Amino acid sequence: MKINNDQTNRRKFIKGSTILTAGLISSPLLSLAHERSNTNTEGLYIIGPKEGYAPQIGTLLSTMTMMRTWLIYSVKDLTVEQLDYQIDDQSNSIGAMLLHLAATEKYYQLNTFEELAWGSWSEEIKKEWDVPMGLGKKGRDQIKGNEIEYYISKLNEVREVTKEEFAQRNDEWLNKSEPFFQEQPTNNYCKWFHVCEHESNHNGQIKFIKKRFPS
Repeated sequence: MKINNDQTNRRKFIKGSTILTAGLISSPLLSLAHERSNTNTEGLYIIGPKEGYAPQIGTLLSTMTMMRTWLIYSVKDLTVEQLDYQIDDQSNSIGAMLLHLAATEKYYQLNTFEELAWGSWSEEIKKEWDVPMGLGKKGRDQIKGNEIEYYISKLNEVREVTKEEFAQRNDEWLNKSEPFFQEQPTNNYCKWFHVCEHESNHNGQIKFIKKRFPS
């Protein structure tokens, strides 16, 4: 029996859709959506403009919000011992990396919102944030013994400032550029994209560490 092209294409589509669906069910996005099905996640997986923000700023914020949700999902149930765990004496703990992410966002706030040259902020701010920003031995020695709620509150604290400041700015500000890293021209969009991808990078490290917790 001769099968026409429409029937062949339909079968290919159904087969492809079945494979795609099977893969998506085990993906972080759908697993997270299933777990959070009883919570308010409206618009979480829509990357685009957000009400109350300039179009490009809203799009950037929607990306940052999704990444933050994935990060919190990775760490929300960890114990103090797990948050303090280090693979070796040169590695950072998950707790230290979470505080590092808050510090990174804080410093980019100062640089972009207050237009301060990198590192020119007050000694009071440096006293609170320099250690988590730099990590290393000081971070390993000092950032420990905290419940997960402590780290999440720090992340939320700086994120609320970011959202408030974003709401006061337009896309022209987002595209404003200046010499920055190695004196290369860099705009505010690039700086804040870095805050987001930096979080993605550390979320990958966090997942790596979680798989190596002692049994």
